Amino acid sequence: MNYDLNGAMLESCIPELKLINRGKVRDIYDLEDALLFIATDRISAFDVVMPEGIPGKGRVLTQISLFWFELMNWLPNHLVSSDVTTRPELRSYVADLQGRSMIVKKAKTLPVECIVRGYLVGSGWKDYCKDSIVSGHKLRSGYRQAEKLDEAIFTPSTKAEIGEHDAAISFNEVIEMIGENYATQIRELSLKAYKTAADYALTKGIIVADTKFEFGIWNDKVILIDEVLTPDSSRFWPADQYIPGSNPPSLDKQFLRDYLETLDWGKTAPGPHLPDEIIENTAAKYREACQILTGKTI
Repeated sequence: MNYDLNGAMLESCIPELKLINRGKVRDIYDLEDALLFIATDRISAFDVVMPEGIPGKGRVLTQISLFWFELMNWLPNHLVSSDVTTRPELRSYVADLQGRSMIVKKAKTLPVECIVRGYLVGSGWKDYCKDSIVSGHKLRSGYRQAEKLDEAIFTPSTKAEIGEHDAAISFNEVIEMIGENYATQIRELSLKAYKTAADYALTKGIIVADTKFEFGIWNDKVILIDEVLTPDSSRFWPADQYIPGSNPPSLDKQFLRDYLETLDWGKTAPGPHLPDEIIENTAAKYREACQILTGKTI
């Protein structure tokens, strides 16, 4: 395994297994009858992986995803087990993998980022300011920055490769990509999952402003895959600090994005080196989100 000086896992290394993909955050290996998803401590922003990792981040992402999988057990997902000791071929790597890994079904990934927005912020706010249209949704006038939408909206995008940027697409384009049946299912499941999570999180004092889901096909059925409602894939705001009309403080990687926006950097690879203070504060926000939502301390 490759760790940086702060103890963050940047890359996994399991020579006995076939590496299928090394993504922005996850390393995926072939277990023949299943896949091994390892959440490293890499962090990306603006679709660029940073040189340094965030210590403990992969464990936070995994534990939060496992929590939501259990809470939303009405929605089929790809999880087989989070206990790597059940696989003999992984027992030599338990210390590195346990807590940050999932053994999952070999689902066929649908090539759509299923974004749901409950609040008008980020790129959605920028689009709204132009013509009141966000991903094909014509919104009423009068919204303020970060204001709650009258109704959550589905705003899909493409799935970009490392170094490339996701691109917003219309629902009709989703239909063209995967067919009307699957497109309708992932839209409705995304909206329902968002509402379930947002309602729960609010009881814990957290606003889920927006989030991103991914889906796959397993035995001809749509299932939830990858990470779910983590600080990497969502905007989490402390409810007691939320004020419409301004960009609220966050418990997610928006903190890192805000720092990067202060730099003279073109948002293309390679990413800039991160100061220790930014790394430590980002890690603290991830841990806080995990503790509040799941009750687990990492």
